[in-house]
Amino acid sequence: MKRGILASLLLIIVLVADQWLKIWVKLNMQMGQHFNIFGEGQDWGQIYFTENPGMAFGLELGGEYGKLLLTSFRLVAVSIMSVYLYQIIKKKKGRTLISSVSFILAGALGNILDSVFYGAFFTESPIHGGLAEVTAFGEGYAPLLYGRVVDMFYFPLLEGDYPAWMPFVGGKHFLFFQPIFNLADASISLGVFLIIFCYQDFMETVGNPPKEEEKAEAISPVVDQEEPTVLEEEEKPKPSVEEQIGLEIDLEEEDDD
Repeated sequence: MKRGILASLLLIIVLVADQWLKIWVKLNMQMGQHFNIFGEGQDWGQIYFTENPGMAFGLELGGEYGKLLLTSFRLVAVSIMSVYLYQIIKKKKGRTLISSVSFILAGALGNILDSVFYGAFFTESPIHGGLAEVTAFGEGYAPLLYGRVVDMFYFPLLEGDYPAWMPFVGGKHFLFFQPIFNLADASISLGVFLIIFCYQDFMETVGNPPKEEEKAEAISPVVDQEEPTVLEEEEKPKPSVEEQIGLEIDLEEEDDD
């Protein structure tokens, strides 16, 4: 598959799936409502509707200006990442690198759409107080750029109490993996994991490995390619048979003397 097509497919699939799921949750669930993904009694995997005004996995910057700063930073980061993705596709870098950047970019774009537009197009989602609705632009719960990111995946995989003998936390209650996240967050994490677990391939594609011709030249021994233009010594003609016989006679006479 061509690199440009691969990147486009990943971006489209992640963005469409992420936005469809967020809009469905926003319009069909009340804030705080949840249900089990894998059936009754399987509380370790849930769809749990919540919103956060900040970063991935519920992290946030405080205050009104913190939200604006975060959204602005996202827009700048996505612009830079888009240019970078275009460049590595054009340079025909490895598909692992292109896939990882595509996943990260798609996730960032998915959360940006929430931050920029959701506040302007949706009404408020009150806690256990009704469903949100689509409204005319500018009549939503927040101005442009101040929307909240919709989160829904919740996986409390392990819950219990720390043993009493453990220092500092002994006897306290714990819940493993508390963050609530969305598909865009998962896409960003997948892109980062691709870079980590395929580190060797990633570094080879990030650099500029020599072409095959350059490798062959580097491996081949250095040969002096300068050719002599003039022979140092011209080849002497071979003596004739009579000359050879005369030389032999002269040598014999010298020996006799």
